Amino acid sequence: MRQDIVARQRAAMREAALDAMISCSPENFAYLTGFVVPSQPLIRHRHAMVIVTASGGSALFAVDMEATTIRRREPEMPATIWAEFTDDAMAVLADQLRGLGLGASRIGIEMDYLPAGDFERLRRALPGASFTACEGILARLRQVKTPDEIALLRRLSRIADQSITDALRAVRAGDSEMDIAAHLTRGIYTLGAEQFKLMIVATGERSQLPNVGPSERRLEPGDVCRVEIFAVIGGYQAGVCRTAVVRHAPAHAERIWRNLVECKYLIMDMVKPGASCRAIYDAFIRKLSELNLPPISFVGHGIGLNLHEDPYIGTTPRLGRSGDAGLEAGMVLGIEPLCYRTGHGYGMQNKDMILVTPTGCELLSDHLDTDRLLVVA
Repeated sequence: MRQDIVARQRAAMREAALDAMISCSPENFAYLTGFVVPSQPLIRHRHAMVIVTASGGSALFAVDMEATTIRRREPEMPATIWAEFTDDAMAVLADQLRGLGLGASRIGIEMDYLPAGDFERLRRALPGASFTACEGILARLRQVKTPDEIALLRRLSRIADQSITDALRAVRAGDSEMDIAAHLTRGIYTLGAEQFKLMIVATGERSQLPNVGPSERRLEPGDVCRVEIFAVIGGYQAGVCRTAVVRHAPAHAERIWRNLVECKYLIMDMVKPGASCRAIYDAFIRKLSELNLPPISFVGHGIGLNLHEDPYIGTTPRLGRSGDAGLEAGMVLGIEPLCYRTGHGYGMQNKDMILVTPTGCELLSDHLDTDRLLVVA
């Protein structure tokens, strides 16, 4: 267990008057333990949970299929294992909670992850307990990273950045988007990632499409290439996007790219503890509008165990969130000045990972100098 994060959680539980908190999503299981149970993100009913009590106890709850993984990674942690095909998981969980002295306690649980049917069975099996949503507490805790989390996200940022750069430098006009993907996939693993998420390879007219995977389309001189990937280790991910041109830039691309680069530095100059997310977004939109480029609803967001986390640097908070957010030291953000519909048949994007430091910010995705467009031969 990651004791520094457990301590943070206990402090938040005391403030919220909770006797225990159950982390049941893959992201928050990884937040507390440092690893993902492999099949949990793929099969939702294969529950894996961490129970943390305000009184100082911790325990795990996991499906029998993953028992060996759990015991290998957390050999000293008390664990209750339920049988996938013969047990009612929620009845077993209720018994475990009673054994921890929580049968009549106030318990926080992730209401936005646990299926409604499972929650109803848990509530019926443990009628003396009261349950309250705790996903907001966990999301707030995760916004400010620990030193270990920052080190991991720095490493992942450089893996993603170098993988994209190396892949684009390895292909030529006439190669396909699939060729880019092949080089990119090999690079991600060669550089040490455990896996990746959301590979985007979009060239030519396809560069206008926000989230598309590679196709058989072949690179032509004058193409714009947008390539993005999220490198993953231990459930954490860093997303980087780079834009390149094949042999030469098409009309207006250099001018648009200069604007996006200036937007990047404008954002980085404004990022510091206490800075207003809305003020940063408004400054970005003013800069983008100098070329009459269409606005986007956000230009940055928190990142870590999810691709997108709070805070958002955008127009308005997401539904259910409060007003303008202020930045804090230790936050890690993905910032992405972009324009998918430039009006010239292509889109451009420059996505980086940055850390909010006590005095400003640090660029984590620092392998490629993006001040000038990368050129594919």
